[in-house]
Amino acid sequence: MAGIYLHIPFCKQKCRYCDFVSFCNRTDVAEAYMACLLKEIEMRGKELKGKTFDTVYFGGGTPSVVDPNYIYAAMRQIKKYFTLAPRPEVTIELNPGTVNENKIAIYKRAGINRFSIGLQTAIDSQLEELGRIHTAREYLYCTSLLKGENFSTDVMLGIKGQSKEDVRKTIELAAGSGAKHISMYALQAEDGTPIYTDYLNGELPDEDEVAELYDYGRALLAEKGYARYEVSNFCKKGRESRHNLNYWKRGEYVGMGVSASSFFSGRRLINTTDLDEYMKCILSGFFPVIDSTEVREEDAKFEYVMLGLRTVYGVSAQEYRKQFASDWKKDFSAAYRKTQHFLLEEGDVTRIKDEYLFVQNQILSEYAK
Repeated sequence: MAGIYLHIPFCKQKCRYCDFVSFCNRTDVAEAYMACLLKEIEMRGKELKGKTFDTVYFGGGTPSVVDPNYIYAAMRQIKKYFTLAPRPEVTIELNPGTVNENKIAIYKRAGINRFSIGLQTAIDSQLEELGRIHTAREYLYCTSLLKGENFSTDVMLGIKGQSKEDVRKTIELAAGSGAKHISMYALQAEDGTPIYTDYLNGELPDEDEVAELYDYGRALLAEKGYARYEVSNFCKKGRESRHNLNYWKRGEYVGMGVSASSFFSGRRLINTTDLDEYMKCILSGFFPVIDSTEVREEDAKFEYVMLGLRTVYGVSAQEYRKQFASDWKKDFSAAYRKTQHFLLEEGDVTRIKDEYLFVQNQILSEYAK
């Protein structure tokens, strides 16, 4: 399994919590940027000829803010220069305030068969507080255009003033709209973002309050038939995100576009975060990579264990031995002893017990030492 990621870095407005590389004042160069992205697709496709990819993911930024024909052209270029598996999963992120019937029709013609919608909350006042450009009503309009399609909805916890009742309304809106997959994650107040001031002022829910909201949301999602398969991800049977599962299973992926990262042939690559530098590199015929690192075996082992324990699938001793010719419990003996009471053993698989999965960062920190 291998994945393709394309970064579309444009937005109408930057959300107050956003720490991603995105630009709300550079849409004038969207056409030039997308032309460069097509060129990078060609360059990487030729380099990786012979590899088969079974997922494609358009992320951002807000991919749905640009002309949908740019997305169509990018998919056509991918099909031309990359080998895709039969029935690949092709996802695009959508902001409900940027979609219409024509865009959805073009996405479908391009081969996109999975849609990831950023709802965050069903409470309009909270959406405004977060700097979102849409309302709950616009989310419902977006989902009405996707009736019968495979789509996911993002739900955020830890918003200022958020209550269990707000979480209930949000999950019920997402589930009632037909979402096959729901990502429920905690707001991260990153230094340098506007919402970080709220965090410093003590205006956001604390860790215990967020954990309580999470437990409440998890139980509600389970009632509605959404099974948790990763700490922040829940889905109807068989609707896991194949693209994200590839990351968690340490599969290979190629990222294209400004700030995109890649992992293939034992190396990690990171593209420049500077939009102008990215385009200059591509126009000069160079890959826009600013960092290329060979992954050492000890790092690969840690990544395998850390990523495996993030999911309900856990760490398979047999699979670990197949990859590294060693025993993971011996390789991480000190960390395993310290965290054993948080873990559940099922045959040759070890995973974090359900009740501790939300605080898995504290558990996994032991394995990073």
